[in-house]
Amino acid sequence: MKRKIILTFIILISFAHIGFAQKSRILLIPLDDRPSSWQFPSHMANIANAEVTYPPMEYLGHFFTPGDSDKLQDWVRSQNLNQFDAAIVVVDMVAYSGLIGSRAYNVDEKTSIARIELIKEIREKAPNIKIYAQNVIMRLALTYNNENAKYYSQFSKWATIAGDKSAENKIMMDELEKEIPENVIHDYLLTRKRNLKVNLLSLEMVKDGTIDFLVLSQDDASPQGIHMQDQKRLSKEIERSKLSEKAIILPGADEVVMLLLARSLNEKYNQNTNVKAIYSSLDQSEQVMPFQDTKLSETVSQHIFAAGAKETTAKEDADVYLYVFSSRNIPGVAEPFANQIQEQIKLEKNVIVADVDPIGNIQGGDEQFTTMLLEKDILSKLAGYASWNTAGNTIGTSLPQGLIFTLTKNHLFSTPESINKALTAQNWFLLHRLMDDYYYHTIVRRDLNNYLQNQGQSSSIMNNKTTDKAQLFGMKSMQKYFKKSLKYFSKNQPAYLNKRVKCEKTDSLFFELPWNRTFEAKINFGMECTVIDK
Repeated sequence: MKRKIILTFIILISFAHIGFAQKSRILLIPLDDRPSSWQFPSHMANIANAEVTYPPMEYLGHFFTPGDSDKLQDWVRSQNLNQFDAAIVVVDMVAYSGLIGSRAYNVDEKTSIARIELIKEIREKAPNIKIYAQNVIMRLALTYNNENAKYYSQFSKWATIAGDKSAENKIMMDELEKEIPENVIHDYLLTRKRNLKVNLLSLEMVKDGTIDFLVLSQDDASPQGIHMQDQKRLSKEIERSKLSEKAIILPGADEVVMLLLARSLNEKYNQNTNVKAIYSSLDQSEQVMPFQDTKLSETVSQHIFAAGAKETTAKEDADVYLYVFSSRNIPGVAEPFANQIQEQIKLEKNVIVADVDPIGNIQGGDEQFTTMLLEKDILSKLAGYASWNTAGNTIGTSLPQGLIFTLTKNHLFSTPESINKALTAQNWFLLHRLMDDYYYHTIVRRDLNNYLQNQGQSSSIMNNKTTDKAQLFGMKSMQKYFKKSLKYFSKNQPAYLNKRVKCEKTDSLFFELPWNRTFEAKINFGMECTVIDK
């Protein structure tokens, strides 16, 4: 009898190991066709040997060109949905063909509501699949284009004060409305009404069990504005329906699918990770960062919860340390903060670094702080790192990467092959962040914008000919930095393995400006990492 119990135990352990080794499959309906919407989560998933399947790019639309909703829906219906562990669905892509589409009344309310029935179809066809969803709360500003350039600033001011119709604000609104076409305000309010209806229906799908977890993400905004009315309505509904464990409102948009990816994997592997946030400035942690509507510490807490982890205030309870650097405008902080991070690396801790822009005019990594991360040989040893655009974008990229890599070390480091595969994906993502967030957004993009300005060209809206010239200019600089950056990863030696990790490029650098503007870039390269004895 004793032998039978032991044998049964061994079999159970074997099956558990097989379960951990199995590839997780995730269906993704992304926010749009930008790299952050599909490339980032796809490569991040590779860290945990997970496979992300997403629709053909032509179904997702392109910038101002809407996607093909009928083809998108047909594509989803053509999938064997029961082969997926999870589906990450951006409701805005289903309803309005993406983020840009969510900001205009090109799809009426009735059509939008009919389209999101697709999510219920997924649940009906695959009752065991986990459905994680994102639905954007409409931002304050319009999408900038040639047509609205002359009144864009006035409209943004109008939307900021429109939520408070005091006598003083009413006078200001009347003045601003003289400079804004009447139909623009009419369509904007109609769009807000439609989007709020879809937000509320998304909450209904959480309530009836169609959606397992929902993030209502506030697109670019500020602490005051017309959007706060929508937020208050949605917050009351979450509270009234007792959905606080299954739905959350948080600032951001582009990063949310990565948070949901981390949550899906944490739940699949029953990974409970405690995260301790450490700030470069406690004062700044209580401030609202640019393009956000909640203070930095709240943004961090909300993102930790959305990613399926728990926040702890005790260092001794932490599995992961999240270092939030937001002090590039304060002299003398970068070096001691980098030294703190270095000490934790030496102690073999899981460390994530989020380099947050507190100014809003750079939207890339801080030069002094990033240089220290490189010179002190910190960056290549991090569990997660990011420094792009808003605080939400940065935290929502670095945090899920770090959580997924922590999960992978705990559950999926079983064979030399699996270790090499995970480390290849992890180092690819770190190097990609360095190339994209720092070298492109901080240095090359600035030079590229100056180059275009000297040519008398806009960096926000470019024709194909200008884009080709801009890509050639950017590619020359990026190739130089790519060659320079490889040395930081070619002989990386993480303490957790006590072995040398050698990374080599397998394909040359690819650089593109996918939306005919300099705001984002598509960057790719091949990389392979192997663990070898000292």
